[in-house]
Amino acid sequence: MPEPSTVVITGAGTGIGAACARLYAAEGANLVLIGRRREPLEQLSEEIGGLVLVGDAACPATWDGFVAQIRQRFGRLDVLLACAGGLGQGSVTDTSPSAWEAALRSNLDSAFYSARACLPLLMESAGNIVFVASIASLAAGPQVCGYTTAKHALLGLSRSLARDYGPRGMRVNAVCPGWVRTPMADEEMQALMQFHGENLQQAYARACADVPLGRPASAEEIARVCRFLASADASIITGATLVADGGSSIVDVPTLAFSRMEQANA
Repeated sequence: MPEPSTVVITGAGTGIGAACARLYAAEGANLVLIGRRREPLEQLSEEIGGLVLVGDAACPATWDGFVAQIRQRFGRLDVLLACAGGLGQGSVTDTSPSAWEAALRSNLDSAFYSARACLPLLMESAGNIVFVASIASLAAGPQVCGYTTAKHALLGLSRSLARDYGPRGMRVNAVCPGWVRTPMADEEMQALMQFHGENLQQAYARACADVPLGRPASAEEIARVCRFLASADASIITGATLVADGGSSIVDVPTLAFSRMEQANA
């Protein structure tokens, strides 16, 4: 029988990271669950197994110990799923130096240091990296300067890695979700809920009103996209950006007023 693959997941405690962990666990993979909060990681590990490593993926010193434990425990690494990230709210003038640094650290530094630390092991197995980016990597939302900038840069990191390490057999790709039902997105819905006096389901419906599929993704749907990119089924794909947003990025924004007029007259 083939040896089980070893999969490292940053930001594994909740949301897309946890969904990825459950998906790979069902396939018998060796899991390394990384995050800053011990409790959700240990709860997930009790459910599906896996090596829990608590620490900040954006800290290069943390990775020295992590990589040593991964090598000692499993002897190999096949997939890095860089799911760690966070918000970076505020316009340029509203973003303090500390908020700017925090946005870059959580969304870009975490991916950079994760990839740099895991590269030696990944090259041994001709492995894969998948970055969880965002449609904020492709367009700008209001008042999210730090997040938008970091997520745009994440695509540059993905392409640079794909270019440099493809000759060594490695593949590197990025996934750009739109709205996904996660704890972080639930928090973002609070503003809509309070302003319109709506519940969480109604807030998501409002946020996705102009999305062609008309709904947010589930974390499990995005996990399946990540698994595809890291699988043999995607063996010729590298340096790619796979947009998984229900079609929101294809909408011609200047025509929305006409679409709403037609809906009102229907």
